[in-house]
Amino acid sequence: MNMDLDKLRIARGPSGSAPAGRRRFGRAAWTLLGLALAAAAWFFWPSTHEADLVQAGLYYPTRALTLVNATGYVVADRKASVASKVTSRLVWLGVEEGSRVTKGQVLARLESDDVEAALRQAQADVEAARFRVEQDQAELADATLNHGRFARLEKGRVVARSEYDQAQARLRKAQAAHENSRRVLEARRAALELARANVEYTVIRAPFDAVVLTKSADVGDIVTPIGASSTSKASVVTIADLGSLQVEADVSESNLSKVRAGQPVEIMLDAYGEERFPGRVHMIVPTADKTKATVLVKVRFDALDERILPQMSAKVAFLERRPEPGETAPRLAVPAKALTERGGARAVFVLREGRARLTPVTVGAGLGDMAEILSGLAAGDKVVLSPPDSLRDGDALKTAGQ
Repeated sequence: MNMDLDKLRIARGPSGSAPAGRRRFGRAAWTLLGLALAAAAWFFWPSTHEADLVQAGLYYPTRALTLVNATGYVVADRKASVASKVTSRLVWLGVEEGSRVTKGQVLARLESDDVEAALRQAQADVEAARFRVEQDQAELADATLNHGRFARLEKGRVVARSEYDQAQARLRKAQAAHENSRRVLEARRAALELARANVEYTVIRAPFDAVVLTKSADVGDIVTPIGASSTSKASVVTIADLGSLQVEADVSESNLSKVRAGQPVEIMLDAYGEERFPGRVHMIVPTADKTKATVLVKVRFDALDERILPQMSAKVAFLERRPEPGETAPRLAVPAKALTERGGARAVFVLREGRARLTPVTVGAGLGDMAEILSGLAAGDKVVLSPPDSLRDGDALKTAGQ
């Protein structure tokens, strides 16, 4: 019985261990198992990617129609710094910034005591000259009658020739005196008009319907047309006709061939984001700025908005053609580089809670370098720009540079 049990024992090597072939098989199995687990971990465990992110936003279809973009400022075609031709002290100011004025409305008054006194003197001189004309006119009438009588008497040889000559000389003197007094009256009337004009120069009026932009002087300031001293003002207010607002944009000389008079444009004001105002090219100024290699182009709005103000920064998109009615509303879009093909469908990777989430989308028309998104995204969603092939759903994301 003991001999049978000895036969059932496992033979071992010299050191009492298992045979070498079996040890090599165990190590290989464990190695293969480790590699399999590592591959599964690599495949199923999310990795971290560095990526550039962009937001899905509303974009206008006219991006695809844009030929040239330029920047500029809103300016008024009719603008004036209102002042006076005379030097005097400002005694009354009836407007302030933002006041709307009409043509001929009194904006301010200057001190006018001296010119009003000169006006009264000119009026008195006119009256005196008029009386002198009437006096000389009466003398002329009397001399005319006297000359007629002496002419008849001289013809009948009733009076001496010398008396007739005296009557004739008196008539000529009366005619000259009357003519002189008439000329003096005209001169006095001209002086009166000058005095009235000088008084009018002290009343500052609006030259056209406008809005007051700036106030340059206050009551008590000396207003002079030269403005030579540091304490004097060359103008009282600056006004502009807001109905003549337009955009002056600098277009590069290299792009000037793409711009023409009457061309449709879209105007974007920095103050109002992506809102677009339709317009047209009014004029290409026939000269270039050699320091900037640009040409000034004047663009007018199709319809003015009361929110538009002078000196606002503007961007102008010169369009290939006038947009159709359906092309004037913004559409949800992302850069075309954000789209990817996964499983035969169009999709984007959206950043949610620090992870890239593969999101199928329905793509519409192209908007230049943008792609319209009909469904699958909302405005403001952050998507990965140019996603790599190695990016998978659920991978961690960090912004480039973090």
